[in-house]
Amino acid sequence: MRGNGGWFLMNAFPIARAMEVLFGLVWAIDAALKFQVSFVSQFSSLIAASAAGQPSWLSGWFSFWSAVTMVHPTYFAYSIAILESVLAVSLVVGLARKLAYGGGFVFGLLIWAIPEGFGGPYGPSSTDIGTGIIYAFVFVFLAVASGLGGPNKYTLDYHIEKRFGWWKRIAEI
Repeated sequence: MRGNGGWFLMNAFPIARAMEVLFGLVWAIDAALKFQVSFVSQFSSLIAASAAGQPSWLSGWFSFWSAVTMVHPTYFAYSIAILESVLAVSLVVGLARKLAYGGGFVFGLLIWAIPEGFGGPYGPSSTDIGTGIIYAFVFVFLAVASGLGGPNKYTLDYHIEKRFGWWKRIAEI
């Protein structure tokens, strides 16, 4: 079996599940940090600062988000923390994964597009495109792996589906 991926293929479900759980734990740590008072109190300034150094044609985008979040910064900060907590729980226990993958993809793009400023400003010294886009791609890869493998017995979704068949529409790709 050496050289043909035998062990890896035989253990693909538990390996994929372990990677999903680890990614969920990263989201849990990130969510815990978002609940800190310092994040909540600095939220508006973090959003406003994302416009610095961006091209002028993007100023409307950043002005819009700065104005929207400035009205109720505490609401937005805690909403983000709660959303990250929900994503973390979903990934760790394997609950409503299809919704989590889709929501996580969109949320990753929003992180990249708003507070990370599309990873910019870009210039000769740019070395990073930001993490939000990478989060989005990880959610796509998790969805693809889930779709290729079918129901995973190492998830809560699998056990709910055995009792309620309609749950597959929420859980499976």
